[in-house]
Amino acid sequence: MGDSVGSSVIVTSALRHSYGEGELRSQILHGLDFEVKAGEITLLVGPSGSGKSTLLTLVGALRSVQEGSLQVLGQELQGASEPALKAVRRRIGFIFQSHNLVASLTVLQNVQLVLQLSERNGRRREERAIELLEAVGLGHRLHHYPDELSGGQRQRVAIARALAPEPELILADEPTASLDSQSGRDVVELLGSLCRRRQSAVLLVTHDLRLLNDADRIWRIEDGRVYPWQPEQAA
Repeated sequence: MGDSVGSSVIVTSALRHSYGEGELRSQILHGLDFEVKAGEITLLVGPSGSGKSTLLTLVGALRSVQEGSLQVLGQELQGASEPALKAVRRRIGFIFQSHNLVASLTVLQNVQLVLQLSERNGRRREERAIELLEAVGLGHRLHHYPDELSGGQRQRVAIARALAPEPELILADEPTASLDSQSGRDVVELLGSLCRRRQSAVLLVTHDLRLLNDADRIWRIEDGRVYPWQPEQAA
């Protein structure tokens, strides 16, 4: 997939971002410097309003970079053209707290849906979707609908869907917020094992400190600045 073990998938340098204009201008990110490496789960933790979600949308090429450098999968996003940003987005898998599954489609159809652009052969799409759903422990739920599943099972479908196009980077925004402790850890462990096997990278934004032991690298963001996590901060 292009990234070797330990290579940098995300690198930021003096990354800044603000909202509003003039006197209403509010700076959210204050010169971030951090990195995410291939084959690792990186946690970004911090309180509400600290800039976590803003950073995730910048990394996902969903928002324009204003100041500083942000390289994602080898592409500098500062000043990048829309075609270049679109190309980066195609190499990223997104997982959200709300799952965003299509209620009228079965589990199998939800995963097949994201493969329509990359795989025209319907049989191969189905085989790929089944393989991933079996990998996340849902091979027996292929023809169930999202509202027939538990929260943890729906999040597993979301993981299978995100991994279907074989992305080089997974961005997960509070994926365990609605899950109990064990289901949350199961989801993160599953995500980690699948991504390490493919040498993808995972950037997981969370305020859930129960997940600290499941991460390879942890950054703390507070007041728009990012710091390496110190163990005593969990106390």
